[in-house]
Amino acid sequence: MGLTKTQIFDVQQNELASIFKVLAHPARIAILQYISRQKACICNDIVDEIGLAQPTISQHLKELKSINLIKGEIDGKKVCYCINLNQWKEIQEVLNAFFDKTKINCC
Repeated sequence: MGLTKTQIFDVQQNELASIFKVLAHPARIAILQYISRQKACICNDIVDEIGLAQPTISQHLKELKSINLIKGEIDGKKVCYCINLNQWKEIQEVLNAFFDKTKINCC
């Protein structure tokens, strides 16, 4: 979708599209699942766990950070990541509202 076309949609539609776009890659889902199962922030072991190259993981982390779903803290040369629980819950509410308002009707 071109940048100029987003203006014809409302704020909620654009917000949902942004969320779905970020969540649309299986590597990002795997990263979120991995981070969300940890008891502490994750530092540098995502590459080993997911099995993708460091630059690829970094790009996926950047996308997840773009909607504030994860947050990272710099600790020397390491960047540690964890789930941003406030945003996690907000996105969950946005998605629940979308699915709850959708009427299911069959042909």
